[in-house]
Amino acid sequence: MAILSQLTLATALLASPAAAQEAAKPSLDGAIGWINSGPIDLASLKGKVVLLDFWTYCCINCHHILPDLEKLEKKYKNELVVIGVHSGKFDAERNTENIRRKVAEYRIKHPVANDAEMVIWERFNIRSWPSRVLIAPDGNVVVVRNELGEPTIAIGGEGNYEFFDHAIGELADKARKAGTLNEKPITFATEESQYSDKALLFPGKILADAKSSRLFISDTGHNRIVVADLDGKNPVVIGDGGAGLVDGDFTKARFNRQQGMCLEGDVLYVADTENHAIRAVDLKAKTVSTVVGDGKQADRDPRETFVGPGKKSRISSPWDVIQLPGSRRIYIAMAGTHQIYAYDPDSGDVRTFAGSGYENIQDGLPAAARFAQPSGLATDGENLYVADSEVSGVRVISGIPEGKAKVGRVVGEGLFKFGDRDGKGPAEVRLQHCLGLAYSDGVLYIADTYNNKIKACDPKTATVTTFLGDVKSGDSDDPPRFHELGGLSAAGGKLYVADTNNHKIKVVDLASRKVHSLEISGLKPPTP
Repeated sequence: MAILSQLTLATALLASPAAAQEAAKPSLDGAIGWINSGPIDLASLKGKVVLLDFWTYCCINCHHILPDLEKLEKKYKNELVVIGVHSGKFDAERNTENIRRKVAEYRIKHPVANDAEMVIWERFNIRSWPSRVLIAPDGNVVVVRNELGEPTIAIGGEGNYEFFDHAIGELADKARKAGTLNEKPITFATEESQYSDKALLFPGKILADAKSSRLFISDTGHNRIVVADLDGKNPVVIGDGGAGLVDGDFTKARFNRQQGMCLEGDVLYVADTENHAIRAVDLKAKTVSTVVGDGKQADRDPRETFVGPGKKSRISSPWDVIQLPGSRRIYIAMAGTHQIYAYDPDSGDVRTFAGSGYENIQDGLPAAARFAQPSGLATDGENLYVADSEVSGVRVISGIPEGKAKVGRVVGEGLFKFGDRDGKGPAEVRLQHCLGLAYSDGVLYIADTYNNKIKACDPKTATVTTFLGDVKSGDSDDPPRFHELGGLSAAGGKLYVADTNNHKIKVVDLASRKVHSLEISGLKPPTP
């Protein structure tokens, strides 16, 4: 969306008298739960500038504006109160406890209302995630004009930091001159503080390497990589636990909510998600370097084919990385632009490989195909499988070794076609926001994340069956229960699971289906 302008406080500019009347009396009534605070009456915040952020935790575009919100909260700590309104897309996202964990994982420090029944969403006439609404210190909703010159109260999409910075400053200055601004800071007890003692914190992805008998854990919440043997012994920590983009030795390097990994010899490539970068970890030299990205999100139009030198190019929320046997090329699940990218270590170039940049599901030639927040990758040696999370689907890219790549699908039908149903093919099978994949002995295992299940797929017939889990979120080995598992990796007849919301790694014996929680011997949380 273009930068907005023509800030006005006149509610009369709204499209209808009914809308104007509703906007004049903004309310958060209808929330079924609250995180980081008790229920909030907007009338109690009179004298403050209030920014409502309508979001859903699966949405990568919602992730992208969190740094902007944090910057605004710091800059206007005395004048501004941000309130998240979580209006969930998926069934799992309407559960307050699930939202509570995501608020902690994403380090959100402002109050969040669970608008599970979309009551607040409808009250403010919201139509997309993310959307933001400003409320002036006098308690009235702020009306702006969009790029078409139309009056609106809901500002949709990413970006527009400069607009909000200007608007909040202007609203605060006007109230300050009128003597109506409340500049007493308001603080909230945050969810993330209760997890400080976890040895692993929201691990997002995992990589098991049978050849070297090593296990690589993306300890996402702690901004670090943990390397151990396959039994969880002799752990080595990469990163000091602080969030940032810092190269150097293992004790000084920093990541920012990194996710997927792939191994080439003694170099571990890492999708450093919140840094919008690809990192290379030299396991022998014990150093970390950045090979793609500079820590800032790409702002170019994703629909334009891109190629450029990795170290000077910007990318957007890489979620997983993988190599196909016989090639050094690294494929990147670029969740932020709904595409697959490719990085060539020899040339150092990064480029668009597949996906038009439009968010949806569409098969065909790479340039025309559509993905929706690809978040996990796996290979059978020839084909590249993609966990296409926002369409709750599994995609396949065939013909890569022959230079005749084509995008197809195993399951998945659309952005709002999701559920929990086994069967054969896209018409029958339903998943719910799958994030991870692993391939072993002809079976493609799917982390059916929001269904708290592992599903087994025969990619040749597109037949999908429940392998482990019973929908209920939980933390038990017998019966096996998971809580929004994010990553899978297979090695030596075992399936390793990043059980994200349980802060654990679980190991599945593929023959017996027995599960045990892996103890990482001697691992401790990073020093604050």
